[in-house]
Amino acid sequence: MLVFSFMAGVALKSSVVLAMAWLAAWILRKRPAAMRHLMWTAAAASVLALPLLSLVLPAVRVPASRALLSLAPAITFQVGAIAGAPAMPQLGPGTRQPGPRAAHPPIDWPRWLVLLWAAGAAVGFLQIALAARAIAAIRRRALPHPALLEVGPLARTIGIGHPVEVLEAPAGSMPMTCGLFRPAIFLPADAGAWSAERRRMVLLHELAHVRRGDTGAHLLARLALVVNWWNPLAWLAWRESVKERERAADDLVLLAGERASTYAGLLLEVASAIHSKPPVAWAALAMARRSQLEGRLVAILDPALPRHSVARVSALAAALLAIAMVAPFAAMRAQDQPASQGASPVDVDATIRATTDYTVLDQAAREFVQLQQYDAAQKLLEAALQLREKSAGPQGAEYAQGLTKLGDLARLRKQDTAAADFYHRAGAVAGNGAEAARPLTALGVMYLAKKDYLQARDYFQLAQAADSAHTGIPLTWMALTYVREGSPVQAESGFQQAMAAEDPASADAATTLELYATFLKEQGREGESDTARDKAVSIRKALGVQSSAEVRFRGGNGGAPSTAAQVRPDTKPAAASSGVYKVGNGVAAPSVLHKQEPTYTEEARVAKYQGTVVLKVEIEPDGTPHNIQIVRGLGFRLDDQAVDAVNQWKFKPGTKDGVPVTVAAQIEVNFRLL
Repeated sequence: MLVFSFMAGVALKSSVVLAMAWLAAWILRKRPAAMRHLMWTAAAASVLALPLLSLVLPAVRVPASRALLSLAPAITFQVGAIAGAPAMPQLGPGTRQPGPRAAHPPIDWPRWLVLLWAAGAAVGFLQIALAARAIAAIRRRALPHPALLEVGPLARTIGIGHPVEVLEAPAGSMPMTCGLFRPAIFLPADAGAWSAERRRMVLLHELAHVRRGDTGAHLLARLALVVNWWNPLAWLAWRESVKERERAADDLVLLAGERASTYAGLLLEVASAIHSKPPVAWAALAMARRSQLEGRLVAILDPALPRHSVARVSALAAALLAIAMVAPFAAMRAQDQPASQGASPVDVDATIRATTDYTVLDQAAREFVQLQQYDAAQKLLEAALQLREKSAGPQGAEYAQGLTKLGDLARLRKQDTAAADFYHRAGAVAGNGAEAARPLTALGVMYLAKKDYLQARDYFQLAQAADSAHTGIPLTWMALTYVREGSPVQAESGFQQAMAAEDPASADAATTLELYATFLKEQGREGESDTARDKAVSIRKALGVQSSAEVRFRGGNGGAPSTAAQVRPDTKPAAASSGVYKVGNGVAAPSVLHKQEPTYTEEARVAKYQGTVVLKVEIEPDGTPHNIQIVRGLGFRLDDQAVDAVNQWKFKPGTKDGVPVTVAAQIEVNFRLL
């Protein structure tokens, strides 16, 4: 699905950025802690910018690993299409599997992974928001601390020219710093009883955080962790960022002239005296974490370590530079685009002038729809409508069919008002003929999508009255409307009426049975659901193989689903006598160079319909697919969408003894709803 594919790409790129940050940290291991913390801050900024950059920057296509594609003695490709949102391309060795049992669809792992990531990120953002709210409330109630009089001279000592609040916290609490734009230091109420030296060093440490802008860096690093909470590298980066931040603040205290041994003893005293973790640790900087105390003490007492500070502006500059450096990486897409992708299948004006056959224009329009060149497709369909009018007049089935095609195209372009107008006109000119059923059904589907159930049922009733071919399709939609309304008794009656009206051996009957099986399963009637789905499977098998030439342009709609291809071995013997080979006995498998993603039709989306289309295809020596056949289809034109997408795939051809040959393949297109 689109969301999953996008997330997977960002996750991979984020992991690469974090791994590079670890390498940089190792290279800087003998440099001051301030430099390492600067590097970790820049890495956090890069990780946070990656998703946005990946969305807004134009794609830079880079070749995927062809070695991986060619290793497998292929030849079943699996493709997933998920409505509303996309799977990462995966190619690798495996074994051919039998088709899944229809009654037990596979777990939709991409969907659950997306939901799991979203849940984890939501928890993290909530923790940050609650901590910020808590610190704001504490700050509003806090009284000025008596040490406020001491902070001014100390702030000037380390280069802070603006005032810094010092507020009173409960006795025994950890000294800490907070505030992005108005920094404040919290000291425990009993700090007045401390020695002047201890109070001075504590204030110097907290002022060091203020001068360095560590509160902002802390929030940046925490947000990067929340977005990548599932990634162990992100947790390690967070730990290192906190460690280097505190060591950099320690270095600034020592650069102010404090004795290392005295300062180390102070840290030990503070850590020993505090027995509770600050409740707002996600929004404030606590002075002494016990888990990192030993390393800090060793670093403080080591006179050989280099120490110097980094200005706040340096952190901002480093973050912006890191984002600029990662931008080209964010724009990369691991997919090849064939040079001919943008080429027009036909010259529109020349085709219109050269033919008086509207079916030729319909086919040309379909080719443009496949390439998502909708303006050209509309121009062809409008010309085809004019030819229909010349041929049969502005009334009747042929003219209604042309209007319906224009309605389908408008719907594909999300132009619902124009689509409804075309469908209304089609229904009006078709009269009571069978051609009126389809646009009236389309209107009902549009209202069902808007949850206007009363209007949807009215149109489905009109469509059923015009359904002289007894397809049962309007009755099936009527049943689905009752399902959405929460009327199971009427829904079951509708399904039963639809199945009684349909040819029991037709593809429409199989679709109705599949929807009925889903309804029964939702009602907890598992046994009946399995029976209905098994009947649908039997009908699909009995229908046999269909040539892609049987697929006609019937419009379509959908989002941007994902694709994922996986190559699997085929141990069947080669079919040399027919000129089409199978992998093995010296025949190397073809591999995918470019995949066109299939689209989910609007009807299937509204019906919440899902399943798998199985295609047989022959991959020619020039890398193009030919002789596409539908082995197992689906309703709501999803098999059309699968054929349309695979027709545009480009392969590295299979070879026999190093020479490109025609190789048979099987492609499974899995349509799933998010």
